[in-house]
Amino acid sequence: MDRYEIGRQLGQGNFAKVYYARNLTSAQAVAIKVIDKDKITKVGLIVQIKREISIMRLVRHPNVLQLYEVLASKSKIYFVLEYAKGGELFNKISKGKFSEDVARRYFHQLISAVDYCHSRGVYHRDLKPENLLLDDNDNLKVSDFGLSALAESKRQDGLLHTTCGTPAYVAPEVLSRKGYDGSKADIWSCGVILFVLVAGHLPFHDPNLIEMYRKISKAEYRCPRFFSGELRDLLFRMLDPDPSTRISISRIKRSNWYRKPFESNAPRTKNDTARDKVCNGEATTSDSIGCSNSEENQGSSSLPNLNAFDIISLSTGFDLSNLFEEKYGRKEERFTTRQPAGIVFAKLKELAERLKLKIKKKENGVMKLAAPKEGIKGCLELDAEVFEFAPSFLLVELKKTNGDTIEYQKLVKDEIRPALKDVVWAWQSDRKQQREQIMQGELQQSPLPQQQ
Repeated sequence: MDRYEIGRQLGQGNFAKVYYARNLTSAQAVAIKVIDKDKITKVGLIVQIKREISIMRLVRHPNVLQLYEVLASKSKIYFVLEYAKGGELFNKISKGKFSEDVARRYFHQLISAVDYCHSRGVYHRDLKPENLLLDDNDNLKVSDFGLSALAESKRQDGLLHTTCGTPAYVAPEVLSRKGYDGSKADIWSCGVILFVLVAGHLPFHDPNLIEMYRKISKAEYRCPRFFSGELRDLLFRMLDPDPSTRISISRIKRSNWYRKPFESNAPRTKNDTARDKVCNGEATTSDSIGCSNSEENQGSSSLPNLNAFDIISLSTGFDLSNLFEEKYGRKEERFTTRQPAGIVFAKLKELAERLKLKIKKKENGVMKLAAPKEGIKGCLELDAEVFEFAPSFLLVELKKTNGDTIEYQKLVKDEIRPALKDVVWAWQSDRKQQREQIMQGELQQSPLPQQQ
């Protein structure tokens, strides 16, 4: 497709092969998962593949392997994924167990990723060291959402009923086939992973599968003598065979073992340090470049113009976003205004001061804003960019560049929209919604054809 240069094979499964690849435009290293369409069609996995794509587009977190794009040919499906140079965590454990301090760092990242997925109604259901990858900075990345379930997969009893997962890591209630809570099942798997990280072997293991299931159902395991008391206590509460009394993620984070400090061995980049300063309310001089420029100087000469193709792509008839993301996944909002750019920027600056947003940069019609505190997925950042349709008619785009999408949408709905009502002529999403309602009303009012 002239997009990527394929390199060596990284791994292979029953229905897919994973290759190292390089983006020909940006030279970025990626991993490409190549899936054979005929094979997955024969075994009925098309629905599972579609669900995996939906879930990976929904979960965006520093400790979740990122899906960049999906391509397809007549015979293949290509997942273009973040390249985890460090390989599987399983390979690292196979060389020897970790100290509790090292295990705590990985466990923090695992719990952070799992907690985020649960907040989005996603349950992994196959957490194990083979599905935990490491990037070149030794940061953990949760991968392989092929067996994951969404909240809407629950039945009327509010439980999941599909038995799946890897036997040694699966929760006892999943094996019972009576329905289970996806979040509690993932917590059990995290407990098994934590045990493996520090012990170097599985808590439940037996050559006889039935005997292993019996041990899992009764939580029969023995901690090595070198385990600390705090670790034993946490594992006892995570590997509770009764899901109703099993510890929750919020309580895991408050446990004594989890709260102990640890040293991060991942190198920090200059950009990471700058971002942390902005998130902590310590904007540096370089972060504030352009903030002293007066709004009046942002004349139409410095604003980017929209050509015919840009305007056509903004038309509701050509908006293809619904094919790729749900309404709750939208990361930008646009509105038109008849006010000059100076007044728009003044309103945005006034809003930023009221919400204590840091103005990181403002030039060429773009104002960069950052939240003072970290959210679920890091520091929320957005760009406010002004485009010129005509000298007296502008388009303003508010686009999330970092942080959680739902937090961004809440900020737009509760704070930004009310604050900008004096300068807004029309919000594009409102016009699109009105058009859909009109079309739906026309369909409902149209007479039904008479029966023959």
